[in-house]
Amino acid sequence: MTLSSTLLHLTDFRNPFLKTLVPSVGAAFAIQAAFAIPSILAQSERFYDVSGSLTYLSVTALSLYLPAIRARAAATAVGSLKPAWPSLLDAFTGKGGANGLNWRQVVLSTAVTIWATRLGSYLFQRVLKDGHDSRFDEIKKSPPRFFAAWMAQATWVTLCMMPVLALNSIPRTTLAALPILGLTDIIGITIYVGGLGFEIAADRQKSAWVEAKKNKEHDEDFLTHGLWSKSRHPNYFGESTLWTGIATTAAGVLLTTTGQRGMGLSTTWYGRVLGLGMCAVSPAFVTFLLFKVSGIPLSEKKYDKKYGDHKDYQEWKKNTPVFIPKF
Repeated sequence: MTLSSTLLHLTDFRNPFLKTLVPSVGAAFAIQAAFAIPSILAQSERFYDVSGSLTYLSVTALSLYLPAIRARAAATAVGSLKPAWPSLLDAFTGKGGANGLNWRQVVLSTAVTIWATRLGSYLFQRVLKDGHDSRFDEIKKSPPRFFAAWMAQATWVTLCMMPVLALNSIPRTTLAALPILGLTDIIGITIYVGGLGFEIAADRQKSAWVEAKKNKEHDEDFLTHGLWSKSRHPNYFGESTLWTGIATTAAGVLLTTTGQRGMGLSTTWYGRVLGLGMCAVSPAFVTFLLFKVSGIPLSEKKYDKKYGDHKDYQEWKKNTPVFIPKF
């Protein structure tokens, strides 16, 4: 028996949600550990952010195709013809068979893929230009603390992905019982698109401002125009918003009786509370990190130290909301 077959067997739970959750979480921590070991030895944080994005992409793909992987492995074990991989296009036509996909699974998985690819490439290019990430100047000197940072990233991926993992655990045949399009689908996707657009615009404005400063086109100490005049951290607001959109669309499924049964949960209030928690934990954890851990606190501390005694900085900070934009 191969390693992959063994892992599939060990995670072949009766509960559909656990059958997807356990291997997906295991993959997240395994990938982060694989990047952590050489990075700790080299005391380098260069691949930290890009490894996070690769973990998102890997876990998303695994959760989406896991039923097909299991079906193909089972066919191989008995020497029968392996079923074809499910088509992404068939997800929008209702075809695909027992191991096929539902359009909501494809759309939310694609949403995560777009965000992770865009942000990962942006952060990787930034660290290559800067040569380092100041967040890790002290942490990388301590192997235990540095390893903990990689494991924290695996936890971040797991909790943010929870609504998508839960949705992807439901068989397509079960999801077929839902209406083709619901209000939460429209609201959630709209929120996601708005949040992603906000984050991209904020990052591009910041990059353009930094590049212009390097070219001596201005001598501003900090960015105060564009979206940065509406919020002190518009990129973080966009990130929190897009995960709220993903959670909203997922909640429209996970809180229904169909969704509850598809995950193997009780259809009582307990099951609905659990389903709601799976959705809420994603944007809640992202926002917590941004407000209390690595986002806003580090940025505010850095700029307060540099420009805290500047009147224009004090004025901008006084009149500009820290998070939710004011138009």
